[in-house]
Amino acid sequence: MAENIDQILVALRALEDPSGGGDVVATGRVAAPRLEQGIVSLILDVTGLPIAMRNKLEQQISATLAALPGVSEVRVAMTADKVGRTIIAVGSGKGGVGKSTVSANLAIALGRMGKKVGLVDADIYGPSQPNIMGSHDKPDAVDKKMIPLEAHGIRMLSIGQLVDPKRALAWRGPMAANALAQLVEADWGDSELIVVDLPPGTGDVQLSLIQRWKPAGAVIVSTPQDLALIDARRAIDLFTKMDVPILGLVENMAGYACPHCGKISDPFGRGGAETEAAEMGVPFLGRIPLTLSIRQASDAGTPPAASEGEEAEIFEHIAAAVLDEVNRKRSTIIV
Repeated sequence: MAENIDQILVALRALEDPSGGGDVVATGRVAAPRLEQGIVSLILDVTGLPIAMRNKLEQQISATLAALPGVSEVRVAMTADKVGRTIIAVGSGKGGVGKSTVSANLAIALGRMGKKVGLVDADIYGPSQPNIMGSHDKPDAVDKKMIPLEAHGIRMLSIGQLVDPKRALAWRGPMAANALAQLVEADWGDSELIVVDLPPGTGDVQLSLIQRWKPAGAVIVSTPQDLALIDARRAIDLFTKMDVPILGLVENMAGYACPHCGKISDPFGRGGAETEAAEMGVPFLGRIPLTLSIRQASDAGTPPAASEGEEAEIFEHIAAAVLDEVNRKRSTIIV
């Protein structure tokens, strides 16, 4: 019986990549193999292959794995980089750490660096981006594809633009996955980068994004406190196990300057995320202070990264670090 991933990888390594360069595992053509209750699932990157060759490779993989003892079903999800678009996932192990604020400002900062950027609010159950970005209008659709709205120099879509903000979305996994598909597969035009603001945790939406659209990398947001860092480790572990590179860790709400005396205090601690990044061997992307102005700007729909000043520079530095990591890993990741 095929009892572990190692046996599956051995079988896959016997298959040559049609485009050359080695077997389908060594070239990164196959990613994220999983085995659960006799069902093997994996992602097959068919970028650059003609349709006939794609289908032939899929059939070879399915036949090879189906022949393994104990395998009852093989599921192959094909993906391709059709427009050179790179997905950057922004996640956190828990809510309340400022992940949506970081996502919005990261996307805007990347846009101000000259990149054509889209922002997907994939927090299906608690969408925040319409408020943060000040964009509440309902998007149009052409040929069953939504047209993202523009705000602060980037394109964006959120489930919060489609439903009553007072309505609770009691959706099961498949419904959330379908909503995610409508957002990710919208008409993003010439967008080069898509920043995806994920819900907290490690659930259905994260798995759907990874398995179907394979992000180029993940940015993890955490406050400095130990409880948040424990959950951040879980998020990092999920992406790592699914072969998504960790672009780095952002420390949010680090340091509060008293508006009266100017003294800096650290209600959530300081340096915890930077220390954790060093211990886990992942890049530390930067530190964002706990300030009233960031909160007020987010509530008003005017993210700091869209303006000038010290706070805009903080997000600019983080965006530059993220872009450096994406470019550095580009030769070894599937996008």
